[in-house]
Amino acid sequence: MAVSNGSVNLTENFPYISTCGSYPPQSCIFGQVLNVGAMLVVWVCVIRFQQIRDYGCHSCVNSLSLALGFLCALGTSMVGNFQQSNQLETHLTGAFLAFVIGIAYFYLQSYLTYKVKPRHGGWWIGPLRIILTVSATALMILMIVFVSINKKSIAAICEWILAMILFVLFGLFFIDFWHLEGHFFHIKKRRVVIPNEVQASTVTLSL
Repeated sequence: MAVSNGSVNLTENFPYISTCGSYPPQSCIFGQVLNVGAMLVVWVCVIRFQQIRDYGCHSCVNSLSLALGFLCALGTSMVGNFQQSNQLETHLTGAFLAFVIGIAYFYLQSYLTYKVKPRHGGWWIGPLRIILTVSATALMILMIVFVSINKKSIAAICEWILAMILFVLFGLFFIDFWHLEGHFFHIKKRRVVIPNEVQASTVTLSL
């Protein structure tokens, strides 16, 4: 859409993802898609967190990964709602949360892949997650370097590949979720304490 309506010109340079989604009407779709994506990230992170707990891993690493996943989702929503042409500082903050914190999330998930038993997906799932996460890190570094030396087209290509790798990493959770029968969210009613309530004694007295 950005190419067809002239918002970007591929003959000049290869555009960043955010450049394509900066101007209407594609900015509306860009924001909506990323908002839905952020919601799905939250849901995936919550299910993965609970799955690891149910497997008996009550590690602080699992809790930290959940927090990082929430920050990644927040950054994704910020990128979609605050276009770089309107709120550049907020947009860049969201991009940092989405990319950098998102990569940190998958480093923790790679660690938890080896920590949690049973490990689904066979022997290859751990190395694949590590390779993809390291590749994402390398692309992030390359993108920053190319931006600093004003090689914007190459930096944009790195950004697109980085985003696709993050999509693949989230998609790989289907291997772990394949073994779930369902996920339930329970509401527990809080017990109302009545003042001066007389409780029945459970003590048995011998006569």
